[in-house]
Amino acid sequence: MKKIICALLLLWSQEGSAQQPAVKIACVGNSITEGPGRNHPDSYPLQLQKILGKAYQVKNFGVSARTLLKKGDFPYWNEPQFEQVQAYAPNILILLLGTNDSKPQNWAYKDSFLEDYVEMISAIKRHMPERGKIFLCLPVPVFEDNWGITEKVIVEEMTPLIREAAKRTGAVVIDLHLPLEPDGRHFPDGVHPNKAGAKIMAQSLAKAIR
Repeated sequence: MKKIICALLLLWSQEGSAQQPAVKIACVGNSITEGPGRNHPDSYPLQLQKILGKAYQVKNFGVSARTLLKKGDFPYWNEPQFEQVQAYAPNILILLLGTNDSKPQNWAYKDSFLEDYVEMISAIKRHMPERGKIFLCLPVPVFEDNWGITEKVIVEEMTPLIREAAKRTGAVVIDLHLPLEPDGRHFPDGVHPNKAGAKIMAQSLAKAIR
């Protein structure tokens, strides 16, 4: 009889754990988030999924070349992914935008960067659970200024604004710049991380999430 009771308790425990919904993670960003493709295993969101396992559901909402600035040349605000991420109602939001905003034609509107950043967080946060978590990522290093993307702007001007946005919204800052600084070999074109670089990003984020 005792064995039967133990077996039933184990079964109920397994059923209870099986019914636990996966923690939904939304990765918002530009080409550094999108990677070789939103469903490509080399992208950092899919590598993050592999690290975290089945208890989490990681979805890639990255769109190449997009800016956080509303007045940027290709605002993320205008993309269907912006509406999709709100409909997804994630438990955890990972926001990695800013690299393309450092281009001269976009950074000309830098006075709006903080306001736009806070507004984007608020827009998505309204659709998240009450205890949802938001991670704001400091952009990865730029080892070679290409396409107008400028490391100096990101480090000296943009990073303080991202930290301020975190303070105003209660978000957590994740520094993706520091762990990737030592090795430019992970950035073949000086801007975009390869599979190894994306893995370092995924590992840093997984550590913060756990």
